[in-house]
Amino acid sequence: MPETPSSRLASLGIVLPTPATPVANYVSWTRSGSLIVISGQLPLKDGKLLATGKLGGEVSIETGVEAAKFCFINLAAQLQSAVGDLSKVTKVVRLGGFISCTPDFTAHAAVMNGASDLAVAVFGDVGRHARSTVGVPSLPLDAPVEVEGMFEIV
Repeated sequence: MPETPSSRLASLGIVLPTPATPVANYVSWTRSGSLIVISGQLPLKDGKLLATGKLGGEVSIETGVEAAKFCFINLAAQLQSAVGDLSKVTKVVRLGGFISCTPDFTAHAAVMNGASDLAVAVFGDVGRHARSTVGVPSLPLDAPVEVEGMFEIV
């Protein structure tokens, strides 16, 4: 039996949560042709932020990596809601990461690897993607990380 994104999630012990609903004037995801674009997701675990604060301040790199991982889990939940079956994903096209950090923080890429590594673990080679990672002075609800994504589907 071939591996699927859902079976890989299960083997990692990850159960996708109920997707978060928008809290402002935007939609969780939108489709254009074969592309699904998912709005930025915060590191929610059991409906609460995994951590708050800034990288380079009160948030460690390890916690930032874990936060980026939960952002990707929430992206996957939105994606599954959008397409019904993660096996329909033919490519993780792009991830965009926003890292709330102090001005002297420079390990943005290491933090964003939490999301990128999970994308590859869940989707295999289809999960290899382009990426941008940007340091910002603040994020909604004082979240340390936010990740958005673009996915190609059949």
